[in-house]
Amino acid sequence: MTENHHQPLEGKECHKHLLSVRDALDVLNGKWKIPIIIALSFGNYRFKELHRAIGITPKMLSKELKDLEMHELVVRNVYSTNPVSIEYSLTPYAATLRQVIESLDKWGEQHRARVMKKTTA
Repeated sequence: MTENHHQPLEGKECHKHLLSVRDALDVLNGKWKIPIIIALSFGNYRFKELHRAIGITPKMLSKELKDLEMHELVVRNVYSTNPVSIEYSLTPYAATLRQVIESLDKWGEQHRARVMKKTTA
């Protein structure tokens, strides 16, 4: 995936790379999972706080949080207060995505600058 031209990947090796990238994209797919992870990286949120911070519908947020819980990236913390309070937080496993998200952030900034430069020229 660099600009250097290398030998083409052999069938099995290519398939292995495609499969692992597809698996990663399946976990992080859609428009909301990465923003949820980014928001939670700044601290725990209650459902309504997260809903407001991200600008996502409650129904979609509920679905995405369940998916992220299933993939062990988010944990739902229930506190026995009166009334019961629920907070969402990242799991330690979610920290393994830090480098991926930072790379996406850096690439996004560069891409935005490149595209904006073309549209203002």
